[in-house]
Amino acid sequence: MIVTICSHPLDWIQSYQTNQALKTGGSDRSLSSLATIYVITPTYDRFVQKAELIRLSHTLILAQNIHWILVEDSPQKTQLVTQFLKHIQNYGHLKYTHLNALTPSEYKMKTTDPNWLKPRGVLQRNAGIDWIRENAHIVDKKGVVYFADDDNTYDLKIFDEMRDTSGVSVWPVGLVGGLLVERPIVTNGRVKSWNTMWKKERPFPIDMSGFAVNTQLLLDKPNAKFSLRVSRGYQESFFIQKLVDSMDELLGFRLLTVL
Repeated sequence: MIVTICSHPLDWIQSYQTNQALKTGGSDRSLSSLATIYVITPTYDRFVQKAELIRLSHTLILAQNIHWILVEDSPQKTQLVTQFLKHIQNYGHLKYTHLNALTPSEYKMKTTDPNWLKPRGVLQRNAGIDWIRENAHIVDKKGVVYFADDDNTYDLKIFDEMRDTSGVSVWPVGLVGGLLVERPIVTNGRVKSWNTMWKKERPFPIDMSGFAVNTQLLLDKPNAKFSLRVSRGYQESFFIQKLVDSMDELLGFRLLTVL
């Protein structure tokens, strides 16, 4: 373990972002020209909720030009999340939209249920998608939509890679589906098959954190949403099938950058 101490967390964040600005041309204008990534994150009340939101928020602050759409599984916006979103502005600018969408009780998991028993985050992701469509007049049409769960860890480089997504892009994901790495098999930038163990028969055997969608494509496909009635493990396939007709249309990245 390596521990580094600085006078204030903002010092380190500003230092990192300054270095990134130099790499992209050294000006605010070059940074503002980056495509916006709309990160949709479902979240729900639990003991570790705030800790996991802190971890994810710090990644998103560093990634730059992120619009975080944080959606609570709750009948109303909670004070914890509301205050948290205000607090993180002390550490760097992160544009955000705070929403809530309650999962019906019959689809709620009990504390003793395994995490795969019922679909999670479905209505919250749909609420984020609805917000993008309802605000089509102001969203970045060249931007990207990404579904990032609050209990995952993300390498900053993946945000740089996904920013150029013109359709649907995919990449490897670590520690998922019983594998160290679940990944697309890519030839000349196009996906030909998938290295996966779990439910290989899925049309798109991919994890939720393993793909991103161009904003304009999402706007052009109004029926692309998730569903509470989809079989276990098929949420991603159900959604992607609304966007593309075949695996050949996916743009594949080779990077091992997401856990």
